[in-house]
Amino acid sequence: MIAEPAWDVAVVGGGPSGLSAARAAAAAGARTIVLERAEHPRYKTCGGGLIGTSLAYASEHIDVPARDKISALTFTRAGRHSFTRRAASSPFLTLVRRDDFDHAWYSAAVTAGAVVRQNAQVRAVDQGVVTLTDGEQITAGTIIGADGSAGITSRYVGVTFAQQDLGLEVELAATEADRSTWEGRVLLDWGSFPGSYGWVFPKQDELTVGVIMAKGHGAETKKYLAGFLEHLGLSDRRVVRDSGHLTRCRRPDAPLRRGRVAVVGDAAGLLEPWTREGISYALRSGGWAGSAWKDLSRYEHQVTAELAPEMAAGRRMLDAFSRYPRVVHAAMATPLGWRAFESFCQGNLSMAGVIQRPSVRALLTLFRA
Repeated sequence: MIAEPAWDVAVVGGGPSGLSAARAAAAAGARTIVLERAEHPRYKTCGGGLIGTSLAYASEHIDVPARDKISALTFTRAGRHSFTRRAASSPFLTLVRRDDFDHAWYSAAVTAGAVVRQNAQVRAVDQGVVTLTDGEQITAGTIIGADGSAGITSRYVGVTFAQQDLGLEVELAATEADRSTWEGRVLLDWGSFPGSYGWVFPKQDELTVGVIMAKGHGAETKKYLAGFLEHLGLSDRRVVRDSGHLTRCRRPDAPLRRGRVAVVGDAAGLLEPWTREGISYALRSGGWAGSAWKDLSRYEHQVTAELAPEMAAGRRMLDAFSRYPRVVHAAMATPLGWRAFESFCQGNLSMAGVIQRPSVRALLTLFRA
């Protein structure tokens, strides 16, 4: 006689995608456990920008711990050609610190009935079994992997990636002058290396400054960040934290599950290729997988129907931006370009919807010529 698994759902990883999955599964009646290698609240360096899609989803389940709400965006190209655009009505971006944000999701998962085991390092997964580094085995009918693109579950499922980028980020102690300068405003700099960009995100007592570039150009990425900080006059600020991380974007034909093991968020390579925005993908994919724990094919179909078109559109935008950054920069200065970007940030327009705008479609057609 085969013993019944101890859990209906075991989630590997306690970030936004894993905790969103755990909350949804527990709310759907599943006996749910989360295996998190660290301990909440745990810090992760991250831009922490919530676009409207993320904010709408999160607000249904948590009190979003906002550090700033953004209504102004300054664009530069290689540190020059600066202009600022402002939201017509409501803010278009909400900034959070990941320790605050992830802990709010931890509380939501626990409130829904999930059990979260901290300091639980996973060594291996298989059908129905998660093995910890101390040899303990957790049995579950469904396993949801949310341990990142370099994690065990992603490798087990066999996720393959079409795009890999290196992000470098520092969090700086903000002076009173910095707070006054940056409150309610972010900066995006289109870098000189194809497809690269930098950012400044204010979070009250800290500024998050980072750059991202295609993997394989580590020296150029470091040079970009150093020059970016110097140009902004921030080189002398105290560095509270710094980190580097890889973002990986899935191939369109990459699997989302292997049997009863599914992957979500970064573990599935789900993010928008141009902006590399991943939190909205993490929250949605995690929630969908948790809700579909009895029939994971529903999760696959939802990702294919709703996220795949956004990612395909993002790839087209990244290609255009990589080849013609000056044109993209100039487009953001126009009312039509800014309104499309603002609508995307506010969650009123998907990336797929952006490229269907007549003006954007005409530009993309020109770029292919």
